Amino acid sequence: MANLRKWKRALLAGGLLATSTAVLSQSGDSAQGDVSVTIYNNDLALVQDVRQIAIAAGRSRIEFPDVSARIRPETLSFAASGAAIVEQNFDFDLLTPQKMMEKAIGQTVTLIRTNPATGVETRERAKVLSTAGGVVIQIGDRIEVLRDDGLPVRVVFDGVPPNLRARPTLSVNVQSQRAGVRPASIRYLTPGLGWNADYVALFDEARGTIDMQGWVTLTNNTGTTFNNADTLLVAGNPATSQQQYNGYPYRPVPRGTPQVRPGTESANREQVGDFYLYPIAARTTIANAQTKQVSFLDVQGVAARKVYGHTVGWLANYDQPQNVSSQIAFSSSKSGGLGDALPAGTVRFYQRDRQGSPQFIGESGIDHTPMGSELTLRTGDAFDIFVKSEVLNRDRITERQWEDFERFTVKLPDGQAVTGTTQRVNKSEYWVTTMRYTLTNAKSSQVEVELVQAGLDRGWWSRDYRILSEDLPGEQLNADKRKYVITVPANGERVVRVSYATRY
Repeated sequence: MANLRKWKRALLAGGLLATSTAVLSQSGDSAQGDVSVTIYNNDLALVQDVRQIAIAAGRSRIEFPDVSARIRPETLSFAASGAAIVEQNFDFDLLTPQKMMEKAIGQTVTLIRTNPATGVETRERAKVLSTAGGVVIQIGDRIEVLRDDGLPVRVVFDGVPPNLRARPTLSVNVQSQRAGVRPASIRYLTPGLGWNADYVALFDEARGTIDMQGWVTLTNNTGTTFNNADTLLVAGNPATSQQQYNGYPYRPVPRGTPQVRPGTESANREQVGDFYLYPIAARTTIANAQTKQVSFLDVQGVAARKVYGHTVGWLANYDQPQNVSSQIAFSSSKSGGLGDALPAGTVRFYQRDRQGSPQFIGESGIDHTPMGSELTLRTGDAFDIFVKSEVLNRDRITERQWEDFERFTVKLPDGQAVTGTTQRVNKSEYWVTTMRYTLTNAKSSQVEVELVQAGLDRGWWSRDYRILSEDLPGEQLNADKRKYVITVPANGERVVRVSYATRY
């Protein structure tokens, strides 16, 4: 089969494959009618195609060329006035050099060889014996293997097998009450069509704003071009039977995962079910094997600020200082200037240099984000700012001491105490841990670093902890994370210590 593929490429490279003119004529204009395409984010699209078809009275066969080569036939819906579908077939055995050779086994073809020195052509009739691992032919009394040696050769077929199609074709058998031309529509689902959002954000640090453009990036790998299609994009992931739950709700959070506080504002966009709709303003042709971009968002002056941040895991003891992350924070709220729901995609940030030329400073992916959300997106590592986390002291305490520390129980943002233990691994173990965070700043101006201590919520066996002391007040983000906004002087250092009483 590998040799056959090489031989096929050799034929195509020289444009040397000959077929009947009847098949070539099928590659003309598209047979599609009024096409509407609804594209989802999870590699799924709904295609609706209305064509004017002459339908005979009684039972007849109707062909629909130019459907998706990856159509899911079981999702097909057919509708025509006075006609009912009886049977459907999807012919996906497409006309290719390899398929032509496979279908020609046992048949006779014409080989045209060209002498590279003289240019003289010779013709021989050959019987195709096999295509397994290469093309084996019989010419008279001798058996040959067509070699991939780069010599000019053409294969001329006497005809095209009736079950090979130049284009993906759906055929239906219908029973019609009357004869005549009428609209006939088909509707089906297909993978291979997808979209995502790409955002270009120009950050102005001095003004504290970003100008953001949003682009829809369409990809078509269906094997079919959709001509002059009315295109609608759906932000969301409808469930399908092909999706499976893996049974593991926990996923590790990679470095650079954006911090998003979901918003509570309703975007001014049409919805179907729980999904937002993003219509493409004008009809567009989505060519096969094409990536197309269409603008859907263009907003200037969105309030934004640079943030330096770093998240420390529980009992993190760094051997070497680590760079803090450079981040940009903004809101998708109406009051913040953006005022839209953001489909999942990638936000790429740019910033002007002294000459005024925009330079790329980093990118971050986002999930579907409601309007009114607060986003903090990482753009990279801060060159001049480092942090070192150390376990300064860790001592076991008694249960009586633990009870004495009751007054230091942490409060959540809603005022509830961080308490609750469904199971203790060891009732007699209580600890006081003092963490030391050392931050350095090589910049000529002071900076603020948002340092987050994570890993405080132990989940199924304990979330009961207390903050005994801290060099500056922390903000409890949730049961797992506590944030400290630390001012680090210009060309200086800042040390912050925090003591935790825990059951772990």
